Amino acid sequence: MPKTSRPDRKRKDRSKREPKEFEETTLSVDRVTRVVKGGRRLRFRAVVVTGNKKGKVGLGTGKASEVQSAVQKAASTAKKNMIKIPIINGTIPHEVDHKFKAARIRIVPAREGTGIIAGGALRVILEHAGVQNVLSKQYGTSNKLVNAQATIKALKRLRGTAVDVDASSEEGKAKSAKEKKTIKDLDKEFAGAAQDREVLE
Repeated sequence: MPKTSRPDRKRKDRSKREPKEFEETTLSVDRVTRVVKGGRRLRFRAVVVTGNKKGKVGLGTGKASEVQSAVQKAASTAKKNMIKIPIINGTIPHEVDHKFKAARIRIVPAREGTGIIAGGALRVILEHAGVQNVLSKQYGTSNKLVNAQATIKALKRLRGTAVDVDASSEEGKAKSAKEKKTIKDLDKEFAGAAQDREVLE
């Protein structure tokens, strides 16, 4: 005899779940205290990074009396504060240097095959944003939250055309080839201008 009162009901296969559009990573969970009239009030602060690895990334913080609730609040805030960054050939379009509070972040574009040369909160954010090749350096504080906030502000300063197309698709390959062709044309123009300058001198 079946244990359930509804034998016709089929069990759903929990192992087969649809892949999430955004990936989430918890950067840190810290205990924070607040002095109130009756004494000290203990809560947890969670810092979460979320992104789709296609140019969208967000950072959020959340506080609650339980760790799980704090993480859920932080994830919800991160999804609301998503930013879109330009990615060209797997890297950023130009160098950016930004200072925020006690942290200073420097991010430099790199050639294909370099990988993500970064650590800590900076690496997690770049991975979730979808950047594949980049050089970076962190100066100042080692606080994860401040470094993460500085990284987001630095990425906001990037200027260029955001790439939403998957690089493996046909449209993505065509777009990448067009960008490479444009770079070659610019190199030829600069070389021609240099030759003209030498002739004039």
